[in-house]
Amino acid sequence: MKKVIQFSKFFLPAAIISILIVILGVAGFFVRGGFNLGVDFQAGLIQEIQFAPVSFRLTYNGPGNASISLSRSGLDIVISGAAVDEITHRFAFATYTTQSEIARALRSVEGIRVTEVASPGTRTTWLIQSAQSSPILEANKPFMLHYLPPDAPPILIEDVRASLAPLGTVSVQVLGVPSERRFMIRMEDSELNSEAGVPAEKIIETLEGSFGAGEVAVTRSDYVGSRFSRNLTDQVGLLMSLTLLLVFAYIAIRFKPPYALGAIIGIINDAIVMIAFVIWIRMEFNTTTIAALLTIFGYSTNNTIVVFDRIRENRRLYPDELFVNILDRSLTETLNRTIITTVSTMLAVMSLFIFTTGSMKDFALALMVGMTSGVYTTMFIVSGFVLFWEKRKAVKTVKTEA
Repeated sequence: MKKVIQFSKFFLPAAIISILIVILGVAGFFVRGGFNLGVDFQAGLIQEIQFAPVSFRLTYNGPGNASISLSRSGLDIVISGAAVDEITHRFAFATYTTQSEIARALRSVEGIRVTEVASPGTRTTWLIQSAQSSPILEANKPFMLHYLPPDAPPILIEDVRASLAPLGTVSVQVLGVPSERRFMIRMEDSELNSEAGVPAEKIIETLEGSFGAGEVAVTRSDYVGSRFSRNLTDQVGLLMSLTLLLVFAYIAIRFKPPYALGAIIGIINDAIVMIAFVIWIRMEFNTTTIAALLTIFGYSTNNTIVVFDRIRENRRLYPDELFVNILDRSLTETLNRTIITTVSTMLAVMSLFIFTTGSMKDFALALMVGMTSGVYTTMFIVSGFVLFWEKRKAVKTVKTEA
């Protein structure tokens, strides 16, 4: 029999640490200005942009309609319409490696006109398509394809913020690595007044006024209305409440209601730890964060149920032993399982954190914090509450018998 670790000695210090974390989270809410709400929960406009100069411009003045689509492997021009047969012209980057080569090939399509802007030797694999422009080619409105060479100097976030300052309160965040020159720009609904014109176009016009015409490619543009954001907020509250209720009902049926209450306290503690972390590092609070919270709810509940099962089993094996000893024994016996499960899961999550960017990277970071908190909560907070309840129950039993 391995040595039993006296986990119960750390229940009180752990409870004090949890209280301090709660205080830290509340303080962070006021000190850091509340949540850094994503566009899902805050009405407004969100744009992801990339600073990339124009490679060449395209126009079309031929039969039917022409649309363009860009992928990592090549560029497609689709000719369609009532008066023509649909034809797809594909230009693979493996075949047309430079701008001059693909421009020459595009000119072979009837009605396509190409105006080269960048150097003829610009690599086609550097091309970027803006999401702001319609993919339908027109005769009088050129369609711009951008490019970004790997040695392009980074753009400072301070310069981006300074250029957007005349528009009012604008939030700017860096996306990816600096060499990609990608940023997320968000404007609250209160800043999107009708006098400023079309907000999405106004942001690009303002940036191009500072960094040069055609230097900005929009990779994503979304607008969320106030009604949608309010409904989503209400639904998240309902979802969280329903999750806690179902967890409580399941554990109360499988074990005891006080055990279920301890599990709920543990879940709430995990949620507070994650929320405090999100507030202090100014991580965007969006639907991805909610997904991470719900994932941790399930992970923490699973850990708790494993410990509860072992407690119930050990109470049958050692009916005359003190409950605190049974609790320490149960935590010790499940420690290896907890460590192995957590480490193996953490390796997968760390891979996500290292090899992804944007919201997926934030999701992985939140999971790592939540998983660490989940182990700590199960072993010290939930178990400490169960011990407190069992001692209180024992005192009531003695008083009743007396």
